[in-house]
Amino acid sequence: MTIEQIIKKVRENNPKADTDMLKLAYDFAVKAHGDQKRRTGELYIQHSLHTAFVLAQIKVDLNTVIAGILHDIPEDTEYTLDDIKKNFGEEIAYLVEGITKLSKIKYRGIERYRESLRKMFLAMASDLRIIIIKFADRLHNLRTLEVLPPEKRLRIAKETLEIYAPIAGLLGIWSLKWQMEDICFKYLYPEEYKKLEYKYEVEKKVERHQYTQKIKNILKKKLDEAGIEYEIESRFKHLYSIYQKMQNKDRQFNEIYDVFALRVIVPTVNDCYKVLGIIHTLWKPKANRFKDYIASPKPNGYKSLHTTVFGPEGKATEFQIRTKEMNDEALYGIAAHWHYKQRKGGKDEGQPYWIKEILDIQREAEDTNDFIKKIKFDVFSNRIFVFSPKGDVFELPEKSTPIDYAYAVHSEVGNKAVGAIVNDKIAGLDQELKSGDLVEIIIEKNRKGPNRGWLKFVKTANARNKIKHYSSNPLENFKNFFPRF
Repeated sequence: MTIEQIIKKVRENNPKADTDMLKLAYDFAVKAHGDQKRRTGELYIQHSLHTAFVLAQIKVDLNTVIAGILHDIPEDTEYTLDDIKKNFGEEIAYLVEGITKLSKIKYRGIERYRESLRKMFLAMASDLRIIIIKFADRLHNLRTLEVLPPEKRLRIAKETLEIYAPIAGLLGIWSLKWQMEDICFKYLYPEEYKKLEYKYEVEKKVERHQYTQKIKNILKKKLDEAGIEYEIESRFKHLYSIYQKMQNKDRQFNEIYDVFALRVIVPTVNDCYKVLGIIHTLWKPKANRFKDYIASPKPNGYKSLHTTVFGPEGKATEFQIRTKEMNDEALYGIAAHWHYKQRKGGKDEGQPYWIKEILDIQREAEDTNDFIKKIKFDVFSNRIFVFSPKGDVFELPEKSTPIDYAYAVHSEVGNKAVGAIVNDKIAGLDQELKSGDLVEIIIEKNRKGPNRGWLKFVKTANARNKIKHYSSNPLENFKNFFPRF
């Protein structure tokens, strides 16, 4: 990686950017890090450059890219924050200071998880750019995980999957989220990763390419006739995302029909709807698989048209239709949103409303537990995050129930569950949970096993499998009805 590559990317985003300042930051970082090397054998400056390049790719502002180059200097060199402030100003020094504080967060098991989460949220509330730099820093560290000892490698992967990736999703920075998740998946679940990679990359690759090319050729002809400018991309679901879907919905690989989608990028919103009409004329839409996120964006600002049709050979095929701006914002989240806002001369809106609320919650919270209880994750889609009474976070599919949560905690908690308390109120075991809920399971120690009737409402494969396994064991069922045995 070179400083010239970063300058080129920054200029693509903003031709008026002061790239002289970027070059000065590079020279300062080279001097500060000197001959320091990473475990990979590379000079340390390469990590700084890779971090800055990732930031430029997601269209952050110039000061954030500069902070990315300088982010490790106070912690790893003889130069201080005051040196950075003197040379590059208060704003960049503030961002670097934020990263220095965040670098002290270490994952030491679930007992410190909530405090780590709290620090992350406070960094977001202070300035979202701090957390975005941290994501870029973390992504490059993940790309070189193979040089670390196995124990440290697994710790970093677990920490990333449990803390960093969900927050990247919260900010809509899906390109970083997916990359982090797939690398962590590779190290945390190596066997599952290899099997899925083989099915995805070897068994189905040629067939998938031929099919998408066939679809593209048919659609291109119609779009050309309609005089619409367009780009058509093949979008493939990331391996960890496929794995999660297989786990959450208890499906095999060949039962996941949206492993790939075609993305059509057009100049205007009007063109989006025109393309939708053409696609629905060519192929029959699949009922209940149309989403208009342009008219009704997701809470994190995501906009796009989604439709699934029965394509050639009757195969279910998903299309995403959006403008270039929508596509960038879908990939790069709030960073791209700010970029387009500034390019249009609009006023920088600063933090989203839900980030501003974090500071208010922090002021009101009695302690860390109370703080965690009050944080709401309403902007997550497709998954929910619920809290245990201790402040531990559990990720579940949408519409999960207290029983799903109980089995996520431990098999025995699920097997012995008799009731639940959700947000300090008694709740049924089949109640639908929402993100941010505080869930406590009431257990009966003498209870020997689960109720088979729970299979009617549980949502996770984990809960379903545990219930089925117990129910299929005649001896356990006998003990359940006749406890004295």
